[in-house]
Amino acid sequence: MSSCMHTLRRFAFRHLGTVAVLLLLFLGLQSQGLASTYQQYSNASMTALLKDFYHLGYWRQCVRGCNFSNHDWGADSLTNTLFFHWEATHDPAVLPYFEKLVQSMPLYESCPAAMCREWSDGREWDSVAASRAFEVTHLADALKKAQASYESVESSTAYALGACPSIRFQKPFGAGGGLKTLETEANAIKASLLLYRHTGSHQYLTASIRRYSAVRKYFLDPQVPLYSVYVFDNGSTCTQLPHRFFASVNGLMVYNGTLLTAITRDPTYRRQAIQTAYAVMKYLSDSANIYENLQAENDIEEPLVEAMYDLATSGDASIKNWLLNNADAAVSDRETSGTFGRFFGGPPPTATISEWQTNGGFALMIAAAALNPMGAPSHANAWARARYVADSITTLPASIHFVGTRIALVGTLGERCCESGHARIFVDGVETFDNTGIWQNKSATGKIFPNAILFAWQWSASGPHTLTFYPGMFNPKEGRSFLHIQGYLFK
Repeated sequence: MSSCMHTLRRFAFRHLGTVAVLLLLFLGLQSQGLASTYQQYSNASMTALLKDFYHLGYWRQCVRGCNFSNHDWGADSLTNTLFFHWEATHDPAVLPYFEKLVQSMPLYESCPAAMCREWSDGREWDSVAASRAFEVTHLADALKKAQASYESVESSTAYALGACPSIRFQKPFGAGGGLKTLETEANAIKASLLLYRHTGSHQYLTASIRRYSAVRKYFLDPQVPLYSVYVFDNGSTCTQLPHRFFASVNGLMVYNGTLLTAITRDPTYRRQAIQTAYAVMKYLSDSANIYENLQAENDIEEPLVEAMYDLATSGDASIKNWLLNNADAAVSDRETSGTFGRFFGGPPPTATISEWQTNGGFALMIAAAALNPMGAPSHANAWARARYVADSITTLPASIHFVGTRIALVGTLGERCCESGHARIFVDGVETFDNTGIWQNKSATGKIFPNAILFAWQWSASGPHTLTFYPGMFNPKEGRSFLHIQGYLFK
């Protein structure tokens, strides 16, 4: 039933117009009524995770037509989601899955400079995932692989180079435009803290503290307590790309700060973590206070949800409410099979869903079930009477005017696959605080996904609104300007 509905929705967006889209959205949302409490939504999420993405000790990159792997941040996001479920429930049923995952996790050797080809951030993600698997299984191989992944970057001379060697290149010797990404450093801190906890070796704690200081120096925004993900090192200077506030790295830094305080008893780290968490809630939410992930699909949300959950369970009522409000909204961002899109306030996806997109919604259901298991979302049919308007936008600047409470823009993700091409977006005259805007051509799978949701936003009350699009400004990571909106849903 779910695959048939998915196909019909895609056909409707392409050929049948507003009435058919409305009908299929309605039918899809009605099918979600099988779950009514957060505990039931969480259970359904675990079913979808293991049915649609898990494959014999590996993870599928997307629901249909993609490869499977057990390496790097997309696959690791699902391992971490499964761990989050285990941490919240201690469900013994996940143990066989983790045992299979440990078997397929890579065992890295050191990376000699002349032969090094691996990206540093992928190995750090893998170390964190292996440490999480060790916590569940206590298998020696899991800890061995966590240590090897971490040390293969830590001991290499191919990354800690350039004008600011205390943060490391993503690619060996600065290939790829001299990019240094917080995906490397934030994961390295978390990886070393977990290894310290597992082994008691102080070398890991010392490295964590040193790298935390370097991250604060180079990646922290100068005005607000959020971390931008990109720094470019040209060999002479290191320049931060402003306001690229990924969920993944900000969540990782919140987690790192709280764990550093727990280990060192220095309250500074936790205070900084809470400042970042509150800045996420204040600056990275839409006008209805719902988090909307502006990254194309390669920014995963599970680390943010997990870190916020830890603060909520320590007694922070504001963060608890934020999680529950986002879970309430995300139920409407749920496809009929139980997988999620990347916009917590968006409509049910019609395009193929990738592992990068769905982990955040899964994590929200786990968090909500742990915080309020018998609670029921109040907006499960939020997009049921939305109207679809076909509106091709390719020439910038351009605007959309409408009256309503929510809007979602539809187009082809990775239309000119798979990296260069983005645009700026202003909501009612104000640019989104995360200046990523719409990075349409980035597709982590290397595939083209028609009828994808490119952007979603909502307001607390109905009114007249304007979205305005401007050309993206070139940078070595996001490339040149590009936008092709094919239509939009609004209500």
